[in-house]
Amino acid sequence: MKRIWLGILGGVVLAIAALAAWKPRDAANLWHRFDASGLRIVVVADGLDTPWGFDFLPDGRIVLTERPGRMRVIERDGHVGPPLTGLPAVMVGGEGGLLDVVADPDFAAEPWLYWSYAEPAAGGSPQRAVSAVARGRLVGSRLDDVQVIYRQPVAHEDPLHFGGRLRFAPDGRLFIGLGDRWQRADAQALNRAEGKLLRIERDGRVPADNPFVGRGDALPEVWSYGHRNVQGLAVNPASGQLWASEHGPQGGDELNLVRPGANYGWPSITFGCEYGSCARIGEGTAKDGMEQPLTWWGPVSVPPSGMAFLTSARYPSWTGQLFVGSLKDQPLTRVEIAGDRVVSHERLWLAHYHRVRDVKQGPDGWLYVAVESPRGALLRLER
Repeated sequence: MKRIWLGILGGVVLAIAALAAWKPRDAANLWHRFDASGLRIVVVADGLDTPWGFDFLPDGRIVLTERPGRMRVIERDGHVGPPLTGLPAVMVGGEGGLLDVVADPDFAAEPWLYWSYAEPAAGGSPQRAVSAVARGRLVGSRLDDVQVIYRQPVAHEDPLHFGGRLRFAPDGRLFIGLGDRWQRADAQALNRAEGKLLRIERDGRVPADNPFVGRGDALPEVWSYGHRNVQGLAVNPASGQLWASEHGPQGGDELNLVRPGANYGWPSITFGCEYGSCARIGEGTAKDGMEQPLTWWGPVSVPPSGMAFLTSARYPSWTGQLFVGSLKDQPLTRVEIAGDRVVSHERLWLAHYHRVRDVKQGPDGWLYVAVESPRGALLRLER
């Protein structure tokens, strides 16, 4: 009997040691356990610290942000370069830090990178900050000519709901998604930046055709309002229209088609409720003059993150559909759409990876996702 127990104990020890040493580079087998789509997960780069946003450069490299305040370039062979120098000071705390990054549409000629971040503000607590957007020229492993092109007018102590997602429109203007900074009523105030989608020129100027230009009661950079916490932005290539994913309250996460000058209702209307108590928020789920989401996720929060429309033929049956990341149970959601209508959702499980922060289609046509857990990584989904 003693030998039997010693044998069992030895087997357990060996199993634990094997699991501890297991560091997969290719998680294809695990994917098949969770998803019948036949996708294969390829690790492009790992060992990252809370990756938040990434974008592709014309030469095949990838620029990526880590929320604790570092920006790195991933080489074509997957080598992760050192942190770029030249970044302005970043407030790291709560949901704040270094957030999204996008390359200039004309990067080959003008190598500007644009990034969003929580900028420290004077006075108050160490977490007092504003949402800001800066740009700089990528020169080797540094950023030159760094300029802050947008700075939220009012600082807040609460380090939540920064938003921060960036996206260039087909006309070269830059969209900035901002959260309400836990100042709910400000999302309905056109003279406040909280809870807004903004549209600016690449140098920070306000386009003359923005919907509220010339109004004394509104910030001219505002494109739409009534948002709680924008986390994903993508331009539908079929229509050229902007779509946004948004963290709502409990059970009220949204996918919205963004129209200039439109009011998306927060906090007056929502499909969600207060966290914990599920007490009612606002006046219900609909109100005249306020937009309805294309779809919403409830009664449990997702919550959604970065997203991308698929245009390539790499996944023939999925061309034209939308892929939305998640920070919770469903790492990646495939949203089947027909025009401006959502037809269905499908969960795509990423093996042991979760907390998908950003999603993009690469120049090679494959989908890439940045994940935070169990360790930070950039993945490519092949078929």
